[in-house]
Amino acid sequence: MIYLITGGERSGKSSYAENLAKGLSDKPMYVATARKWDDDFQKRIDRHQKDRDERWINIEKEKHLSEIDFSGKVAIVDCVTLWLTNFFIDTKNDVSLCLEQAKAEFDAIANQENATIIIVTNEIGMGVHAETHIGRKFTELQGWMNQYIAATADTVVFMVSGIPVTIKEKK
Repeated sequence: MIYLITGGERSGKSSYAENLAKGLSDKPMYVATARKWDDDFQKRIDRHQKDRDERWINIEKEKHLSEIDFSGKVAIVDCVTLWLTNFFIDTKNDVSLCLEQAKAEFDAIANQENATIIIVTNEIGMGVHAETHIGRKFTELQGWMNQYIAATADTVVFMVSGIPVTIKEKK
C-alpha cells in the first residue's frame, strides 16, 4: 500500500503522515531523507527527531531507499523534495539522470512485499515561479517525480491549510 501525501510548505503533510502511520502501526518507521547541509539544518533534524517518541524506528537515508527492508512495516518517507535534492546535487543538476535514478529507487521500494509506505512530498510548482534556470529545472523534476509516484500510489492526499483532501483512492 502506498500513500502519497502532497501539498505546499507548512500545509500539515508531515503531521498527517505521522498520525496515519501511528494509526496503522504500534512501531512505525520514519525514513528521513535530509542531508545535513549545515549546523542550522542539523538543528532542524534534531528538533524533528525529538518530536517522535520511542514508538518510532528512525532511519536516515539520503538516496538509496532500496537498501531499507520495508516488508511488513508501516513507514514514512519524508520527504521527496529533499531526497530529489540529493540526486540533483550529486548528478550536477542532470534532470534526466536524476529522474532515472529516483524512479529506480522508488520502484524498488514500491515492489516490496506487504509494506505500507507513506510518502511525503511538496507541490513546489504551485508556489512562486523559480527565479533561476536551475530552480525551474528542479521544479520540473519535482513535478515529474510527483506524477510518477502518484500514478502508482493507492491513495493520494492533498493537504490544504492542515486539511486533508483525498484526490485518489483505490477501492
